Amino acid sequence: MATKRHSKTWEQQAKYYEVDNIADYMIETYLNGNISTYRQLYYELRPAGRKLFISWLFHTELNAIEIEKMILATL
Repeated sequence: MATKRHSKTWEQQAKYYEVDNIADYMIETYLNGNISTYRQLYYELRPAGRKLFISWLFHTELNAIEIEKMILATL
C-alpha cells in the first residue's frame, strides 16, 4: 500500500511528479476532469504552498468561473 504524501513544498512535489511547475500540473489535472487527483495534489502541499497555489490561480489566463470552481473543489 502506498504511503500518503503530506506537507510537501512546491519543489518537492514537482520533483516527485517529474514536472516543471506543480501549479500548472494541478491546473491541467483539474481541466482534464480528474477532480479527485487535483484535490489530492492540493492537500499534499504545505499550507503555505496551498495559499501560493490559490494566489497562482488568480494570475493565470483562466476565467473567473473556472477559478471559482477550482477553489471550491479544494474545500
